[in-house]
Amino acid sequence: MKGIIFTEFLKMVEERYGLETVDSIISATPLESKGIYTSVGTYNYSEMLSLLATLSSTTNTEINKLVYTYGLYFFSVIENSYKNIIETYGSSFDLISSIENHIHVHVRKIYPDAELPSFITREKKTNRLVIEYQSDRAMHSFAQGLMERTIEHYQENIRLEKSILVPDGTKVLFTLSKDA
Repeated sequence: MKGIIFTEFLKMVEERYGLETVDSIISATPLESKGIYTSVGTYNYSEMLSLLATLSSTTNTEINKLVYTYGLYFFSVIENSYKNIIETYGSSFDLISSIENHIHVHVRKIYPDAELPSFITREKKTNRLVIEYQSDRAMHSFAQGLMERTIEHYQENIRLEKSILVPDGTKVLFTLSKDA
């Protein structure tokens, strides 16, 4: 997993819970990296799971809720760092349906060894977009947070529904609907 995911996660934890909490979860979690991350480094996903588990017990917040909150937070990272990509699109549907074949292509140029989830467009109509999320990491709540902030960014009235297709959360269907 790319280091930017770790560095921004720790920034979010600091903003929401304070620097003491960041220090506490790093100290309380056995980490191969010892909690020292660079945005361009690559780290084991198991470290993120461990940090999330420790933060969950520290804050008494469900892990999926923390991952979702992080997705909401991470949109601002994308918005600030890659504004030109977001400005390429005129709507939530356009941006979200382009994740796999455009946005992830750019991400792979910057981070060639990035292991990214798949976002397969199953249906795209004027008022409906159906995207299938696939990832062994099952971070669909992160994707949900990103999608919700995308909708907010474009100031659109879109309903987002999530259906977990596989019990372990590695395949999830997102349906975005605009009122006709």
